Amino acid sequence: MNSRKLAIITILIALSIGTNYSMISFYNVKFMDLIVFVGGFCFGPLAGSLIGIISWAVYGTLNPVGFSLQIWLSTMFLEPIYGIAGALVRKRLNPSKLGELKNERVMTCVFFGILGMFLTFAYDLVTNIVFGYVYNINILIAIIFGFVPFGLVHMVSNACFFGMGGVPAINAVLNVIGGENPGISKK
Repeated sequence: MNSRKLAIITILIALSIGTNYSMISFYNVKFMDLIVFVGGFCFGPLAGSLIGIISWAVYGTLNPVGFSLQIWLSTMFLEPIYGIAGALVRKRLNPSKLGELKNERVMTCVFFGILGMFLTFAYDLVTNIVFGYVYNINILIAIIFGFVPFGLVHMVSNACFFGMGGVPAINAVLNVIGGENPGISKK
């Protein structure tokens, strides 16, 4: 890995942590998941996973909301699903064909939004189960009360962030590293 790519990965980690702290008053509305997805898309599953793990390692340890070892570990090791998904999406997309038609750009944004929502559902499901276990709450109750309203807010915000921000963020990172621009925002 060259120094430019390493610098961008480090910036993505810092951006992930910094935006989490700056958005602390908006519970479950964070750019971290999108940043990890973009890291995975642009740099592969290992880099995307490391962005998620390191971001949660710092943010979870110094979390203004409080610290719980089990919840911290679950979030730290679940966050990589976004980076892995980003890498898998990159493998499945044909970068040279995307963005040639306006409808393809729109469909890519819709796909990213739906993907972000489903990834967040899986993430929240597991973290709610861990929450119930840690605080000795019935798992079903923890899941229900975890999703309403917190999980719903998380899923809707991620659907919006992934749908509206995924394509521009990926293009920006790929332009900076000089990689193949997938063209998903071409006119």
